[in-house]
Amino acid sequence: MKRISLALAFLLSAAAPAFAHLNPDEHGSFSAGFSHPMFGADHILAMVAVGLWAWMIGGRAIWIVPAAFVGTMLVGFALALAGVPLPFVEPAILASVVALGLLVAVAVKLPAGPAAVVVGVFALFHGHAHGGEIGTAGELGYAAGFAIATAILHAIGLGLGFALSRIFGESDRRAHLLARVLGGLTAVSGLYLMAG
Repeated sequence: MKRISLALAFLLSAAAPAFAHLNPDEHGSFSAGFSHPMFGADHILAMVAVGLWAWMIGGRAIWIVPAAFVGTMLVGFALALAGVPLPFVEPAILASVVALGLLVAVAVKLPAGPAAVVVGVFALFHGHAHGGEIGTAGELGYAAGFAIATAILHAIGLGLGFALSRIFGESDRRAHLLARVLGGLTAVSGLYLMAG
């Protein structure tokens, strides 16, 4: 429990606004894209929650749900680059933190397909935000950077779930209970970000 609390504290403290957007002219397009989701609390919390929820659902959802998020996020990115407007991007991103946290907290078990659609809706807004903040970065390098960073954050969420299973055992309810607590903390953190 102590390690998980420390990991969550680290994730929450990693949101340093001064580092949120690297200058692609100084650091390269890939680095600018990679840093974008890695230094924003809203992105970190949502992406880790996607991985944790995929673990809770289990089966094919373990890879389908994160893949759907990354794929749909790239669609949102392309829409932004094409100049297609998407309303309420920032509020939708903050809402995704709350909603994804609640899906974990309540332990909602959907089949992989519908769960992929749910995360895909939120991913569209995350991707659009990335596209809207590309600046002078090259499109392919930037997209590769944020897609890989997002996949890593999903893997962290999955890893948390599998670590809980390993610690408590596959059939032990404490693993899911602790995951639900993390989901609740994610939702509360989202509400805090909304208020800020």
